[in-house]
Amino acid sequence: MSEDNTTQLEKIDSFVKEKLQDDLTGHDYAHIQRVVKMAKRLIDDRTENVNQFVVFAAGYLHDVIDEKLVENQAVAENEVARFLRSLGVSDFDIAHIFDIITHMSFSDNLGQKYKLSLEGQIVQDADRLDAIGAIGIARTFYYGGAHGHILYDPEIQPREKMTHDEYRDNKTVINHFYEKLFKLKDDMNTPLAQKIAVERTEYMKSFVNEFKKEW
Repeated sequence: MSEDNTTQLEKIDSFVKEKLQDDLTGHDYAHIQRVVKMAKRLIDDRTENVNQFVVFAAGYLHDVIDEKLVENQAVAENEVARFLRSLGVSDFDIAHIFDIITHMSFSDNLGQKYKLSLEGQIVQDADRLDAIGAIGIARTFYYGGAHGHILYDPEIQPREKMTHDEYRDNKTVINHFYEKLFKLKDDMNTPLAQKIAVERTEYMKSFVNEFKKEW
């Protein structure tokens, strides 16, 4: 990366920290730091050339425009675009960053999987890996509590297929494991992410089995 890119990332980091440091849904600044750290690990496992600036910028910014966290997604996107232009980020890189952060979410890929660039695949994998495993379990209950979801109801069966709006209308915290989290290992893009996802998914399954046994 160039010196300019490094300086731009430092400013993007600060921008995101200010936006998300008070989040109480599991999409806080600590989540962003883990995603960026994992993205670096996934980049280091590749032999191809990767635009690291785009990966890290998208990793930092992906939740700043998330519909779950902002009142008006279009307004949030315009603010981020203006901010990136003010830093001197090229139009090409801005377009690439937005292609990633507006198409990487699980809910946006329910109907048809969007074909992301390698950079986008790395960011998507890094974000999804933070949704599973021990931290994923903690974040799932944290998010469910923040939104008033009940823990579990054996009478409510997990849904197999959902539209975007149906997915947002979640019923129980435990069903979220079946409706999304257990499925993520099959949607990982990169070999290292696939390997990590298998391990973390097994951990989640043992947790859910124990939870239901105790219930």
